[in-house]
Amino acid sequence: MKLILATKSHAYLGALIFILLISIPSTVHAWGFWAHQRLNRMAIFTLPPNMLGLYKDHIEYLTEHAVDPDKRRYAVEGEAENHYIDIDHYGENPFEVVPRRWDEAVAKFTEDTLCAYGISPYNLVWQMARLTTAFKNGKLEQILKLSADIGHYVGDAHVPLHTTENYNGQLTGQKGIHGFWESRLPELFGEQYNFLVGRAYYIEELEDEIWTTIQESHYAVDSVLSFERILNDSFPADKKYGFENRNNLVVRAYSRPYAEAYHTMLGGMVERRMRASVKRIGAFWYTAWKNAGSPNLNKLRGQKIKGKGLRFKRRLRIVDREAN
Repeated sequence: MKLILATKSHAYLGALIFILLISIPSTVHAWGFWAHQRLNRMAIFTLPPNMLGLYKDHIEYLTEHAVDPDKRRYAVEGEAENHYIDIDHYGENPFEVVPRRWDEAVAKFTEDTLCAYGISPYNLVWQMARLTTAFKNGKLEQILKLSADIGHYVGDAHVPLHTTENYNGQLTGQKGIHGFWESRLPELFGEQYNFLVGRAYYIEELEDEIWTTIQESHYAVDSVLSFERILNDSFPADKKYGFENRNNLVVRAYSRPYAEAYHTMLGGMVERRMRASVKRIGAFWYTAWKNAGSPNLNKLRGQKIKGKGLRFKRRLRIVDREAN
């Protein structure tokens, strides 16, 4: 169970911090708002007919609320660690060291340590259990909210820099690469990507699928960092950055020529990770529905939802273990 710390002062403070932060146009979250919304939107078209109708009815909700987990980071304590895992903190062979089950991982490393370095794989297991329950109970608002959230978390799991302590290049003198790779490149070149990835598939072993995703992402970290270092050493320093007008504010950003050169060096990596995200998001939604017994979703069509998504609450960091 989650323990809520509900005081007026905390609620006002959380809301104020959230409003201030989302008003800063240069703030970057994971894939970036544009990318997360595109991933959720395109994942809908991977679904089978028995699910497609309901999800298409609410395509705007699922698109808009794809970014809710990032917004909650500033209003809900304990949300941030759901988005990443610094797997390299655990040594040279972390995938052989870190248990895949939460209770075993806690017994080995303690809950505080796990939360300090990210719990994204475990969070996805819990969120999937909640979505499966929502399907079983026919709770439309919960189905949509959890689907939007899961789309976000699955997308995060496909980002290489969400699997390393050097998440923003701060350990290698590359500060800023986080937003560059995850937000700037998709926003500049994403319209050229092919997001038609085929049909969603059923996931036989959920934990294996999640950890495979994290492993794929982590193995790309070296390329993400080393290619940018090479480019930085060869690119004219005065051409690396430029200034752009965003929401009537002039902000400093990586220049388009520098971004194009880096994007080319990566050889399609960003598109591949986004395509994989789209297909897996659909697979997660489909798997939760199948595990719920494939309920008839047509019964839910036409129902109205509130669609608020965000709730300004602050909670102590106690992990929801309902899925275990």
